[in-house]
Amino acid sequence: MGTAIIEVSAGLIFRSGQLLITQRHAGDHLGGLWEFPGGKREPGETFEQCLKRELREELGVAVSVGELFESVTHAYGERTVHLKFFVCRLYAGEPQPLDCAAFKWVCREELVAHAFPPADAQLLRRLTAEPGRWQPET
Repeated sequence: MGTAIIEVSAGLIFRSGQLLITQRHAGDHLGGLWEFPGGKREPGETFEQCLKRELREELGVAVSVGELFESVTHAYGERTVHLKFFVCRLYAGEPQPLDCAAFKWVCREELVAHAFPPADAQLLRRLTAEPGRWQPET
């Protein structure tokens, strides 16, 4: 029996030089770790549709989904995740922890102080190496 492949869509939401991160529920797989908001793609959904739905359910916000920033496949033993990270623009609502343990806005320097799942390592290196992404919009 092979490992299950789980397709996940996640959003990179920047605002005023900060990035939105969420914390996984303690009882979940990788519980307590921080991540980028999003979730599992359902059958028949595009990654973009999935992300809009997940951000509405998880945080109560509406976003427009922009460019694909990073695509990562990572094996966790019993499961393999295929993650697509998209740059998103928040256009309605303020984040609320509807289906996550917590959320916060962090600046680039604060990002490394948070524990993330191993699958996010490549993305975290890229985000911290690209300070231009963090500049507030004028």
